Amino acid sequence: MTINIQYVKMPFSESMTEFIINKLNKLGDRYQWIVKAKVFFKRENDPSGNGRICEIELSMPGSQIFASSSEHNFELAAKETTLEIERQLQKRKAVLKAH
Repeated sequence: MTINIQYVKMPFSESMTEFIINKLNKLGDRYQWIVKAKVFFKRENDPSGNGRICEIELSMPGSQIFASSSEHNFELAAKETTLEIERQLQKRKAVLKAH
C-alpha cells in the first residue's frame, strides 16, 4: 500500500507521520485489497476550537472510501478518522463476502 501524507497550512510533523503510517499499515495488513492511501492534515480557523482536520481517502478496487474529522488536536482527529475508515472497511468486507 502506498501512503501519501500532505500537510496543508501547517508545518511537517514527524510524530504525526509515524502515528498515521502505523495506523494505516495495521489496516493494510488486515485488508489487503487497499492499494493507496491519501492523508491530509489541515488547520482552519474555527470559532469552536475544532480547526484541526484529518482527511483520509483510500483507493481500492471498486469505489473509494473517504473519511474526515475535525477535533481540537490532530491526534484525536487522526484517531477518529481511522476509526471511521475501519468501520467503512468492515462494511465493504461484509458486502464482498456476500457476493
